[in-house]
Amino acid sequence: MPRQEPAVVTIKIPFAVRKRGGRKLVLAPDGVPVPPAAPHVDSTLVKAIARAFRWQKLLETGRYATIKEIARAEKINPSYVSRVLRLTLLAPATVEAILEGRASAGPTLAEAMGVFPVEWARQRRQLHST
Repeated sequence: MPRQEPAVVTIKIPFAVRKRGGRKLVLAPDGVPVPPAAPHVDSTLVKAIARAFRWQKLLETGRYATIKEIARAEKINPSYVSRVLRLTLLAPATVEAILEGRASAGPTLAEAMGVFPVEWARQRRQLHST
């Protein structure tokens, strides 16, 4: 008995890919964003947050007295240390969203490293509006 070749089915799904805030976003034909299949954890932002809390602990415990001492020990620029340390001021809900990979619920690294309000309600409006 001769072996039959499997039938080939081609399915065409129209969509567009746009960049928003450094992320690629898939848009359906009507322009509505298609949610990602799985959460996307921004590992760069997670690492920056982890560093921030580690450095904060080093300052609180007295291991280092200043940002300059941390920068010298880490061999990085003091201004970078101070910008990263500001991540400890992010609202707990924002940090949780970042750690869980709810990309639409959290800021990008560039947004988080920029100037943001320390009041959590104002943060939510500013960082989650993009």
